[in-house]
Order: sequence, then structure tokens, then C-alpha cells
Amino acid sequence: MHRNANIAIDGDRLNEDIALTSRFGATAGGGIRRLALSAEDQAVRDWLAAQGDALGCRYTIDTMGSQFLRLEGRDPKLPPLMMGSHLDTQPTGGRYDGIYGVLAGLAVLRAFWASGYVPRHSIELVNWTNEEGARFAPAMTASGVFSRVFTLEQAYSLVDRDGVRLGDALQAIGYKGEEPCGAYPLAAYFELHIEQGPVLENEGKTIGVVTGVQGMRWFDVTLTGQEAHAGTTPMELRHDALLAAARLMVLAADVAAAHGPDAKTTIGIIEASPGSRNVVPGKVCMTLDLRHPDDAVIDRMEADFRIQAAEIAARAGIELSVKESWSSPSVPFDPACIAMVRDAAAKLRLGYGDIISGAGHDAAYMARICPTTMIFIPCRDGLSHNEAEYATPDDIVAGANVLMRALMTADEHFDSV
Repeated sequence: MHRNANIAIDGDRLNEDIALTSRFGATAGGGIRRLALSAEDQAVRDWLAAQGDALGCRYTIDTMGSQFLRLEGRDPKLPPLMMGSHLDTQPTGGRYDGIYGVLAGLAVLRAFWASGYVPRHSIELVNWTNEEGARFAPAMTASGVFSRVFTLEQAYSLVDRDGVRLGDALQAIGYKGEEPCGAYPLAAYFELHIEQGPVLENEGKTIGVVTGVQGMRWFDVTLTGQEAHAGTTPMELRHDALLAAARLMVLAADVAAAHGPDAKTTIGIIEASPGSRNVVPGKVCMTLDLRHPDDAVIDRMEADFRIQAAEIAARAGIELSVKESWSSPSVPFDPACIAMVRDAAAKLRLGYGDIISGAGHDAAYMARICPTTMIFIPCRDGLSHNEAEYATPDDIVAGANVLMRALMTADEHFDSV
């Protein structure tokens, strides 16, 4: 066991923080609506800043509005070890997705501060701006800028459905910081999260050792047919864009089934126009989400969908457009960081197993610039992006203790970048 094995997370306070922060954007259904850069997001950010101030942390905000709470280490020449996640949610999100990783990181800082433990590396907690992408698409925007996937100008120019620019929204809530985004190197990055799926719960394991993130691609699909009178146009003479879209929905499911149990396809948004009950729909805009741990399989899934969708559209006399809007390749995590998480779980005598992340996370971008891994805990029925999202208090504390132990090992392991 680590020589500082007596250091432990204050589990009661961590769970109290989860209950307390659930008031920021609370919904009638028991969930959270805390869209990026909203008033609710500003309020929970202000709360986090106050917690860091109470610990004497060095507090900064970068040009993407991400918050950084740093507990200084013994050796200022060493790059910091970073942990964290995000505070924004889906429109009807839960009280654990994202914020659990931030609050557990805060609990780690408190444990170090209370025990007087000073690591060699500085330990930095981050709240990434706009991870969800629910208000400003694409997702994981700030970590994408930090890791040089996006430029700052690209991020600032993102627009929500009301026409508000991300850069203007940052300014409006007072979180457009001055520190350049991604201005310094990191020793490693660890992210703790609920699984957002049913695997750990079904296997009876407390800790998921995340070995990587599956690849994912988003597409905007547009079908253009012809509006016509619903009562006077024979079925065989119609160019019904919505009917063609329905066939594409079935096609998407068939493509997933054809490429094995790890393949996933989702059509999450459908907008048909003109939106009248007695008019044959002339245009449909829809989204398509493809996911698989193997990028080569995603290539085949995309090719199959495009070929068969074109055939469906041609038969219906429909014009089809399939444009990629975002892509994130599969990401393998760092073997050394993975081993640190396994070792921490084993020494804490927690049931654990390797797992691939099916969802996108900031860690997927951070893995491009520093050694990275993630830690999962179970969530009830695998539910996430849902007001019923739930993780047990014991699992919440267990995950935080694994995060802390992994960081302590990383502090001894990493000497430079």
C-alpha cells in the first residue's frame, strides 16, 4: 500500500456536494438543466471558484472559460497532474454526468490539503467549458481547443439555436478568461465519470478501468422531395421526404446489426417541413451518429449507409445529402495510467474490470497531448443523459479514492514531458 495510505476521501462531504450542486438548474423531474454558459452554469462555476479559494488554490480561467484550481506541488519545474470533467448538462440531464468528476477532484484536493500531503507535482482540477455540446455543437469544445483540435476562433464562432455566439456567451457570464487555452504542458490527465451504460452494474463491478474511447462520427442528413396535397396526390406519385427518412432510420439500425454488437447507430433529431398534417413533407433534416471501437469498422458502416441510403432516395425520387459534421477517432489510453488505476482499485479491494468508453469525453482529446486515462463507476440501469441518473454514495466515494490513489502513484512516476 502507498506510504500515504491513511489519506482518504471525505465521503460524506463529497456526497453532500453532489446534493448541494444539484440545485443549480434543478428540474421538476429531479434532474438538471444546466446548459453551457447559461445563468445556471455561471452559478455553479461561481460556487466551484469559492471552494478552490477556501483551499488556497491558484485559480485561473482560460480564454475558453475553463476553470483551473491548482494545489501547488513541491517542485515547480514539474508539469501539473490534471484531473476533472465538466459542469454543463443536457437539457434534461442528471446530477452526476460530468460534475461527479469535478466534485471528486475537489474532494481529492481537500484530502491532500487536510492531511498536509504535498505531492511533487502540482495537482490541477479543471472544469471544461461546453463538454456536452447540447447548446453549442460540437461537444468537448474547450478540451478540443486545449489539445489544438479546434482553434479558439472556431470555438468562439459556434452559434446556439437562438443565434448566440459562444464567445459572446462567455463574455456575458463573465467567464472569458485571459490565460491562453492550452498554454502549458501536463504530466498526465485522469478523468472520473459514471459509466453511462449498464456493463459495470451487470457485472457487479465497482470500478471500470477505461482503456480507450470508441470512435464516433456525426452526420447531417438532408432529404429533399416535393411538397404536395395530402388528399389529392396518389401515393405512387409522391416524393415524400419523411417516408424516405423513415426508411433511412430502419437502414441505420440494420447497418448497426450487420457490424456486430459493438456497432451503434442513432438518429437523434428529425425535422420535417412544412409541418402541416395535410401536406406531404417536402424536406427532412436529420442527424446520424455512428460509433464503434474500431475506426475501420466505422468506415465500413459509413460506406454501407451511404450506398444503401442513396438507393432508397433514388427509388423515391428524393435528393439526398449526407455531410459529416464532426468526427472523433477511436482513442487508446496510456498503458501506464491504466495500470495505475488497476493497481489503485486492487489495493482498495474493489471489484474492477477493463472497459471501453462508448461515450465521448474530454479525455479523448487530452490523450492527444499527454498520458491519459479514465475511471468509471456504475450508474443505475445504465441511465445517463436522463433525469433518473443515479450512482450509489458508496460507489461515488470508491471512485474518488481510486482517482486519488492513481494520482499519487502518477506523482511518483512522471518526471517530465
